[in-house]
Amino acid sequence: MNAIKKLSLERLGYGFIEPQYLPNGYDEYYLRNLQNRNGINYRQLTAYEIEVLVRNRNSSDNWNKLLISDDFNPELVVNCKFYGLVRIGKLEPYFLEFSQLRVPVGLYNSTIISCDFGDNVVVDNVHYLSHYIIGSEAILVNINEMLTTPHAKFGNGILKEGEPESIRIWLELCNENAGRSVIPFNGMLAGDAWLWSKYRNDEVLLEKLKEFTQQQFDTRRGYYGKVGDRTVIKNCAIIKDVWIGSDAYLKGANKLKNLTINSSPDAMSQIGEGCEMVNGIIGFGCRAFYGVKAVRFVMASHSQLKYGARLINSYLGDNATISCCEVLNSLIFPAHEQHHNNSFLCASLVMGQSNMAAGATIGSNHNSRSPDGELVAGRGFWPGLCVSLKHNSRFASFTMIAKGDYPAEMNIPLPFSLVSQNEHVNQLQVMPAYWFMYNMYALARNTRKYYDRDKRTLKQQLLEFDYLAPDTANEMTDSLALLEQLVGRAWFISKGLADFTDIKAQAKGKLLLEQNDPAIDFLSIEAPGFENTGRKTVLLKTRKAYYQYKSMIEYYGAIQLMDWAERQRIHSTQKLIQSLPSKLPRKTWVNAGGQLMPTESVDLLIKGINTDNITSWEELHGYYETVAATYADQKALHAFACLQQVTGKKLTTFARQDVHQLAENALETRKRMVLAIQESRAKDYTNPFRKMVYTNEEEMNKVLGPLKENTFIAQEKQALKAFTKRAATFIQNWKR
Repeated sequence: MNAIKKLSLERLGYGFIEPQYLPNGYDEYYLRNLQNRNGINYRQLTAYEIEVLVRNRNSSDNWNKLLISDDFNPELVVNCKFYGLVRIGKLEPYFLEFSQLRVPVGLYNSTIISCDFGDNVVVDNVHYLSHYIIGSEAILVNINEMLTTPHAKFGNGILKEGEPESIRIWLELCNENAGRSVIPFNGMLAGDAWLWSKYRNDEVLLEKLKEFTQQQFDTRRGYYGKVGDRTVIKNCAIIKDVWIGSDAYLKGANKLKNLTINSSPDAMSQIGEGCEMVNGIIGFGCRAFYGVKAVRFVMASHSQLKYGARLINSYLGDNATISCCEVLNSLIFPAHEQHHNNSFLCASLVMGQSNMAAGATIGSNHNSRSPDGELVAGRGFWPGLCVSLKHNSRFASFTMIAKGDYPAEMNIPLPFSLVSQNEHVNQLQVMPAYWFMYNMYALARNTRKYYDRDKRTLKQQLLEFDYLAPDTANEMTDSLALLEQLVGRAWFISKGLADFTDIKAQAKGKLLLEQNDPAIDFLSIEAPGFENTGRKTVLLKTRKAYYQYKSMIEYYGAIQLMDWAERQRIHSTQKLIQSLPSKLPRKTWVNAGGQLMPTESVDLLIKGINTDNITSWEELHGYYETVAATYADQKALHAFACLQQVTGKKLTTFARQDVHQLAENALETRKRMVLAIQESRAKDYTNPFRKMVYTNEEEMNKVLGPLKENTFIAQEKQALKAFTKRAATFIQNWKR
């Protein structure tokens, strides 16, 4: 049966902290007094003020426990019940207005237990308000239940005094069997979640990160909930153990429990109708509305949940949006988009700049004997309509997957690819460099979009949104060798020659590809190991893809050389050579929560944690910033290493004409890119199946907007002019 206790009414509002957890010499309000920083001087009521309060149908268990400021107006408190110590700031005869809601300042028709109020608050029809500190000009209207317990943790996965380990909140990221669980905390970055969930074999690291989290928060019992200045809460059912920042807006929520809701004047958070959110952290500038369900979660800053989205045991990165869909046990890096009610994502690491289409089912573990499968997708992951994938699978950056039910696990190492199925011959098909050849408009536009949409006010991690960066450049450079080997292998097989090694195959393939031999187009180029089935995986347009990869790597190197020369004020090959380290190895890089880092930097970070050189999350976040400060130069050196590998020529041997040629090639590549951007968008205006829904071209232009007035294309053309001028200046100024 329900354990209902019957206690003396005199105890209501008192004894918030149990005696065994109250330090000697302190009363139950000692933490509350630390929390209340509004600077208001409270005093006791006068006899006249008590008389007015009683006349206005108010009651108190002890009027001496109702403290007020000098500018308190008792006429603005009507039909309220007060229990315990209640402190009220200034009340003046005004009304507050927010979003067409107009309400008079004061406390009305509410039961209030042991709370503090700032100046000119509105509390109306709050049936039960207990142990909260309310900021100035806050509006609380029509709330059923709003309380804080003495052991409140506000969504942080910590333990309070006397609590067993079994009740700690964990986020079971990336794997349904909890093998990569992390502890959520306010301020958790995507890089933190990735580091903690990734290096599971390092027991020292895992224990240190747990210590960081526990030590970051006070374990004492007795903290009150908070509502920040100018926060508006209306028409909500249950709010329990929730810490709310300033300028937040909560309306019509069903249940909010054990949460931190960060909000500020320049990054206001909102929670709307029908939301049920439990055990989570909500970052600055976040929005959740229309029936959202979230349990055991972190929403990083400026992320959104909308239209019945379900987010469970997951981390959602900055500037990301999930609508309608269900997301479970996933770690999602910044700039993720997922819409449509039948889209499902489970047990996945998605590394940002991603887009999930309707009907995408990323979470089938049926190829395993246990629900412990995982999926790892690099930046720019884009599964199309009605895609069904099996775990375990891994995809290189900017992989697009065409509609289809993919029957087995996949490992696609080629970036910027289109993956599809040829059902007529039962083949998996991969077109490397698809984005460069056929979808340049979307690729370039998305890059600009992500930078424009980065609304973070505190940028503790340097997020990389450019599609040409160390991670993708490494994947493209590795892909060149792989394509060479697969082409050579196909050539030997086509000649009936079975006696060849991988080295011979790569040498032959490189020769054919560098000669741009048209015979390549007639080879059946198979890619074993891309799919865990007996059917063939065939590469499409391999010759063109090889050229595109090389061209983009050289362009990446040229851009970075220009940037490096400008930063270092270099105009001669001699100074260039002097500015470079003696060796330029092509380092491996990782995507650490949207921030790209050399693997060696992550190794140093882990070593620093394990040896107590880094002893807190604050220091760890400082390390992110330290690495970010060197990113531009590290990226340039990496680009130079890729350039050397692709051209087969060391930068130390470059002459003036080599630098000039590099800049001229980069300009030609940029021109092709802008042309490809325009052509890929122009298809929407010339394709007869696109045009057939319009009566005439005028109607089409009214709906789509004229192609010649496309803002993004105009911006890219303007950027091309600027780059042309920059390249010309670079060539002109470069001295021997």
